[in-house]
Amino acid sequence: MPGSPIKVLLQTTIPTTADDWCIARFSLLGQFLREQRRNGAPLFEVTMRDRESLGAPDSVLSTLDRSRFDEMWLFAADVGNGLTAADCAAISRFLRQGRGLLLTRDHMDLGSSICDLGGVGEAHHFHSRNLDPDAARCAPDDTITTSISWPNFHSGANGDYQEIRAIAPLHPVLTNPNAAGGAIRFLPAHPHEGDVSAPANQDARVIAEGRSKATGRPFNIAVAFDPNSGRGPAIAESSFHHFADYNWDLSRGCPSFVAEPPGATMTQEPNALLDTHRYVLNLALWLAGSAP
Repeated sequence: MPGSPIKVLLQTTIPTTADDWCIARFSLLGQFLREQRRNGAPLFEVTMRDRESLGAPDSVLSTLDRSRFDEMWLFAADVGNGLTAADCAAISRFLRQGRGLLLTRDHMDLGSSICDLGGVGEAHHFHSRNLDPDAARCAPDDTITTSISWPNFHSGANGDYQEIRAIAPLHPVLTNPNAAGGAIRFLPAHPHEGDVSAPANQDARVIAEGRSKATGRPFNIAVAFDPNSGRGPAIAESSFHHFADYNWDLSRGCPSFVAEPPGATMTQEPNALLDTHRYVLNLALWLAGSAP
């Protein structure tokens, strides 16, 4: 009904595991969305969940097309086994119904189950699945954490910000009328981001670009799939660390396997978190078919 809140599902591809990137580690994202108001009323109704188990269809993901959600943000933290065929089929129907989808993952093969999602999943490149057609990108970028191979673009330490470049023409999710130039400039950094590109056979384009602190090479941050008659709006994002608590506020902690020394510039640059919040708000509105 008119004025009802936008229903957002924040979902991971792993069962609840305290020492991993489960949905509890995205609590600041959920909190920020829940705090947004329009004419005094909540702008978003947020549901946050992990998948129930591995190896069987998830009760929500496998029926997503029959749900009341307007959009889903899928944080793929699995090792290739995070989505079943039934989950993928329902997510694809959800998108074809005109509803919004954000797909994000991380380095190497982390989150590679999203390759089973046609269309938007094709924008994500991994170490052993759907390799980047640009062979130059199939090489290590972060050479500090040697246990993690490509794709692993080094945009900075966890806890630091990175400067990004909005690709012209400026996409609505990158707008910020309060920023110099009217575009979002800062996002959280991560030592080994994933690899996304615009599939040649899709109505999609790269809308934001980062630059490696290790090699100086540019890499893609986000790919937008504008809505059309057969698909709702969608975003392929290079790393879920742009949305994780630890990358917004180091005091929130991280899983024990995170070994890289953190930075601190997210708290030193006032516009870093402001830009990040604006990006999140823009995404949530655009994925629901609303103008940011």
